[in-house]
Amino acid sequence: MKKLIIIADWAEDTLARQEVRSAVEGYLKNHNGGNISFIYSTPSSIHTAFLVKQIVEIEERFGKPLETVIFQNTDPRLHSDHALKKAEGAKPLILRLKSGLYITGPNASYNFSLVKNRIEEVFEYAGLTIQGQFHSRDLYARIAAHLMDEQEDEMDLEEVSSTLIPELSGLYIGHIDNFGNIKTLIKHSYLKGKYEYGEQIDITINGIHKKVRYVESLFGSEPGELVIYPGSAGSNDDRYLEISIWRHFTEDKPTTGLHEFNFPKPGNPVDIK
Repeated sequence: MKKLIIIADWAEDTLARQEVRSAVEGYLKNHNGGNISFIYSTPSSIHTAFLVKQIVEIEERFGKPLETVIFQNTDPRLHSDHALKKAEGAKPLILRLKSGLYITGPNASYNFSLVKNRIEEVFEYAGLTIQGQFHSRDLYARIAAHLMDEQEDEMDLEEVSSTLIPELSGLYIGHIDNFGNIKTLIKHSYLKGKYEYGEQIDITINGIHKKVRYVESLFGSEPGELVIYPGSAGSNDDRYLEISIWRHFTEDKPTTGLHEFNFPKPGNPVDIK
């Protein structure tokens, strides 16, 4: 049985996690349950896209992608501004990546956009009955369980084009970690040839303008200085840039990138002059 990683905007809620876990385990052939873990996303599809991309990156680099299923669910129903029958959400898709890893979830905005170049095949699942308010429990739990049980050949899947998945362009915040470090979706190569280490860069986030020093790592300048640097996320050969401050966390007010830009959110744009 494959393991399941769930990335969802409801995953901070303990009741929701247990409901989905119970539903998935109820569909599994092995009634002892499976290996299921949860990652909380905000309602931003850009945030979910970042989390999906980073987990895929790490699973393919260090894990066992052939034994892994990812289920993402961030769907604030941006496709509609009128009443929806049966809480209808974005169309469910199942992706098989070139590594053999499966991903499922709603094709809402940019959820799948950052793994688009890794896709081998994309499927729609015709055997779905849309019901209930909580689609993760009432609709996707069965899909996830079937993929964990490697029953995809028995599912009524229809191959579709990956062009259904939108492209994501522009500079954005991808994630903000528990230290307040701002992880962007800007690749390190974006700065190469434009700036040298040690130079200051004008950056605007959340309407706040700051001068930020370009360094090799979070610890590449003096403690207390706002810096931008290739961080820990993204591909090994072109990591995503992070913005923060090296702190010892012994300071009276240990502000980091999060505080300097007045608590921005994942999905907020980043402007580099």
